[in-house]
Amino acid sequence: MAFLSQRARAATILLALLPAPALAQDAIGTWQRENGESRVRFAKCGETLCGTVVWLKNQAETKSKVGLRVFFDMVPSGENTWTGKAFNPEDLKTYSGKMTLSGNTLVTQGCVAGGLICRSVSWTRVN
Repeated sequence: MAFLSQRARAATILLALLPAPALAQDAIGTWQRENGESRVRFAKCGETLCGTVVWLKNQAETKSKVGLRVFFDMVPSGENTWTGKAFNPEDLKTYSGKMTLSGNTLVTQGCVAGGLICRSVSWTRVN
């Protein structure tokens, strides 16, 4: 009997040391824009999430935009949603931002005028 309890304890310790699987509703990772032109990696930035451009299809833009943080201060605002700020490198403006995650699809949104005018982009998880 003592042998079985030692085995059970060893199994419990072993399971505790194994890495936990990623949660299906976790925005951390690399996402490809719906048009296939860019990829953004979301990661923890202190207590918030931020998104950084990690790849561009157009090599002429690579030097100026890869490494650019385009989403920042993203904090949970409900189930599978975050709010914060979104930077648009096309017009060099920062907008109020929102992200909504559903499975392997992430929809980001940048808004002005208190949310009256918004633009959304869909992303697909690549890792």
